[in-house]
Amino acid sequence: MKVIIAGAGQVGFAIARYLSNENNEVTVIDQRQELLRKVGDTLDVRCVVGFASHPTVLEQAGAADADMLIAVTAGDEVNMIACQVAHSLFNVTKTIARVRQQSYLQPIWSHLFSRDRLPIDVIISPEIEVARAITRRLQVPGAIEVIPLADDKVRLIGVRCTEETPLVHTPLRQLTVLFPDLNIVIIGIVRKGRAIVPTAEDRMLPGDEVMFVADTRHMARAMAAFGHEEEEARRIVVFGGGNIGLCLVQEIEALPSGVTAKMIEQDRGKAEEAAKALNSIVLHGDVLDGAMLAEANVGAAETVVAVTNDDETNILSALQAKRMGCGRVMALVNKGDYSTLMSELGVDVVIDPRAITVSRILHHVRRGRIHSVHSLREGFGELIEADALETSPLVGKPLKDIRMPPGVLLGAVVRDGKVINPRGNTVVQVNDRVVLFAPASAIKKVEKMFSVSLEYF
Repeated sequence: MKVIIAGAGQVGFAIARYLSNENNEVTVIDQRQELLRKVGDTLDVRCVVGFASHPTVLEQAGAADADMLIAVTAGDEVNMIACQVAHSLFNVTKTIARVRQQSYLQPIWSHLFSRDRLPIDVIISPEIEVARAITRRLQVPGAIEVIPLADDKVRLIGVRCTEETPLVHTPLRQLTVLFPDLNIVIIGIVRKGRAIVPTAEDRMLPGDEVMFVADTRHMARAMAAFGHEEEEARRIVVFGGGNIGLCLVQEIEALPSGVTAKMIEQDRGKAEEAAKALNSIVLHGDVLDGAMLAEANVGAAETVVAVTNDDETNILSALQAKRMGCGRVMALVNKGDYSTLMSELGVDVVIDPRAITVSRILHHVRRGRIHSVHSLREGFGELIEADALETSPLVGKPLKDIRMPPGVLLGAVVRDGKVINPRGNTVVQVNDRVVLFAPASAIKKVEKMFSVSLEYF
């Protein structure tokens, strides 16, 4: 597949790495030569210097025979025009644009992005996606990751183990014996910053981050097995009133009654705009000011979420909130190098906007009957939700008799709205919804398992 990526920033670089590692023909466009130099030195991709919205630049990048354009530059308008030019002049099959300005995305203007106006096939709003990802974590206390699958009948949950976690030091093969009611499939363990695909003989250790798939109806039981029986947060304080903070508080306000939110924003103009748009309390002040945090009563809050536009501010303000008595703190962190330090410092949940955005984009890149794709850890693998086709090698035989690509783990099967926990004698049927984990090395093979000839999604 030939893909043009407009924008060589963090998201563009991550997407280019994913796609080039899968032997796609990738061209990256950016006007900043220093970023392109880094891309060219690191990845096996072609680089073109220039503005992605210019027809001559797109032509140079090979738009005439490209299958897809992914526009993720820093400018919304550049992204939109690049998609328009790619469609109108070069008949590019599929166009994806990242759009951050929320005014473009208001429902009243929903007809803007259509074939007879701005022909963009997929609009990605990082702010909305990040806000939704944070809200899901708020609803499952103790979880560091929550991803709904199969119409939320199944969820991937990430948790952090401690010495008090009931399941630590137990070989995974013994979990079903010791905890017969625990219907979960552990698909990944992150230990000391390194992600591993577990085997039946592996054990969870204190300090591990564990990713598992479970029936949503059994969430409380699964979380209790990992030592988490906390009540859902009712008092939440959000640090930062930018697009993410605003979207997040709007998401919180839409939750069932009893959940309240406050916001702190340093910029007076943004604070006033947020106050007009929200029903929640908005305070004007510095989130690093202890007196300001005391005024917001963060010590009595069950959760603080720091989503300012500065990583260091998010980390320090979250730690200060925890020192003042807040039960759980989350911090938005763009710099990947910081992520491995967060649990040691005391930040409970790290929000990575780049990973969330990349996952949304990858979903639209995958072929076959694939409904959703979620990137897990950088370069570790993907959680894939797909329909089993009649031609799939998964169908019609017990799982124990199927030779899966190395590292692939089946997390759940959904049939007629019911969740089946996969076992060796489980037989996947046509049209079953399958949730599985595929390491990076096996993604192409898994993609073929859910594809038929001449079918592209």
